[in-house]
Amino acid sequence: GGGAIDAGNIMKPALSRGDLQVIGATTIEEYRKYIEKDKALERRFQPVTVPEPTVEETIQILKGLARKYEEHHKLRYTPEALESCVKFASQYITDRFLPDKAIDVMDETGARVRLRESAILPEKAKEAQAELREVQAKKEEAVRNQNYEQAAELKTREGELRATLKDALEEARKESEEADAEAAEAEAEAEGEGAEGTAGVEGGSREIVVTENDVAAVVAKWTGVPVEKVSTDEGARLVKLEQTLHNRVIGQEEAVTAVAKAVRRARAGLKNPNRPIASFIFCGPTGVGKTELCKALSAAYFGKEESMIRLDMSEFMERHTVSKLIGSPPGYVGYDEESQLTDGIRRKPYSLVLFDEVEKAHPDVFNLCLQILEDGRLTDSKGRVVSFKNALIIMTSNVGAKAIEKGIAGGGGIGFSGMEDELDAEQSSYKKLKAVVHDELKNFFRPEFLNRLDEIIVPRLLAKAGASPLAQ
Repeated sequence: GGGAIDAGNIMKPALSRGDLQVIGATTIEEYRKYIEKDKALERRFQPVTVPEPTVEETIQILKGLARKYEEHHKLRYTPEALESCVKFASQYITDRFLPDKAIDVMDETGARVRLRESAILPEKAKEAQAELREVQAKKEEAVRNQNYEQAAELKTREGELRATLKDALEEARKESEEADAEAAEAEAEAEGEGAEGTAGVEGGSREIVVTENDVAAVVAKWTGVPVEKVSTDEGARLVKLEQTLHNRVIGQEEAVTAVAKAVRRARAGLKNPNRPIASFIFCGPTGVGKTELCKALSAAYFGKEESMIRLDMSEFMERHTVSKLIGSPPGYVGYDEESQLTDGIRRKPYSLVLFDEVEKAHPDVFNLCLQILEDGRLTDSKGRVVSFKNALIIMTSNVGAKAIEKGIAGGGGIGFSGMEDELDAEQSSYKKLKAVVHDELKNFFRPEFLNRLDEIIVPRLLAKAGASPLAQ
């Protein structure tokens, strides 16, 4: 702060005479703010820019640091775990830099795995540990009260409990070693190696190993993005996602299938890593289930309906309201207040973002959307880059609703097509309807906006036969 300038003035004479040798470290912003403004101080230093290391360089850094953390946590990192620390940190933790964030992931993963293993204590050891803590607290209280006789007795008891705890842990360790040796011998016999196969089994304690799954669990807890491999329960939920959505949204096969496939692609790791999970626009008249599908997906896969980030575009019709999405610029009212879009995504990176009735928004909102849809990122008013790479973007629009209501779908103004012809006639009518809606969209939205969307979905108007299950 201001003290940095005073320190600079004190150092200038010594620096100019060459009596003082200084190596300093600062950020680019602070260098520009405090040192670059003072030309006399700036020319005494030779700036050396330290770039962020690449993923490959960071992996080498972690391999060099791994021994230190292994000794501290008393475990071992597999080579795959070290690579995962770097790759997951680079991909999912976007507001920090390498190697700092990768080292933190490695450290926390080691701590969690060690605690998980240490939590498995025998009953005798747990009792001794609980009594030991109680005795230590009483001893400290006795010392504070200057009751040294009682403190001496408690110290003796503390030593006895420590010995009991040590014996219990040693006994548990021996049992664990015997069990591991028996398991290794049985495994060797099963592979046909006989007694010779067990010669290499270490006589030491069981080795704790940090795996790729442990790293994924830590990154998932940090970011809220499901990085771990798909579990059996989640796999079943993904397979049945269409069926779950159809229970709430009836008759919209195209929309349900497109959304479900996008979610499955993302969890399988097959999506473009530099874009959102998927981006859709649902076009059609009011009441056909556009917003309801988003609510159903949010409840079925993202946890609950309220977990989606819903933005009603009717609130962003004026130019100045665009600042509510990314925050007000410095010096304006509301600069320190939370922004609806960027702060929401920073808190919950893995979520569904709904732009409801997007055609009502000011054109500047579409300019913001271009960057989200193409690069999966947006810079807020404070200069922070917010990642949308793990978000599902859905927009709803009533563009083309008037054309639909004019008889192309049979003239049913409240959602019934009135068509009782054969399936091919209904399909032909639906294709015409889609063509008209696409033309309306091209007239309303700019080409660069539409081209960035993954799919334009026109919900079907329910036939009378399809309305029966809905009514029931």
